[in-house]
Amino acid sequence: MSDISYINRISMSDKALMEKIGAFVKHHRLRQNKTQELLAEQAGISRSTLSLLERGETVTVLTLLQVLRVLDQLHILDVFQVHEPVSPIALAKMERNKRKRARKKGTQNQEWSEW
Repeated sequence: MSDISYINRISMSDKALMEKIGAFVKHHRLRQNKTQELLAEQAGISRSTLSLLERGETVTVLTLLQVLRVLDQLHILDVFQVHEPVSPIALAKMERNKRKRARKKGTQNQEWSEW
């Protein structure tokens, strides 16, 4: 993420951000040559709700998810993944516990079975 685009988004109003999301949805709908009616039907929402979304008006997150799913754009949610950092000490412990050698099959105490 570039610092300039991050700063621009920080300074944008909520309304402006919603309009940006609406423009994204509209762009991908038109790119797939879908009418509002068709996309709304596929997403299980009304055409007027889709129109509100595209204009940047208030809609639910569920509505946005339904539309993104139909547009095959759910990958944009990857930015919400949480990556927990691993401390160097924990990493060293995990490395120490890894197997370093294989054992011969006959060295373990196993009973002979016909299976």
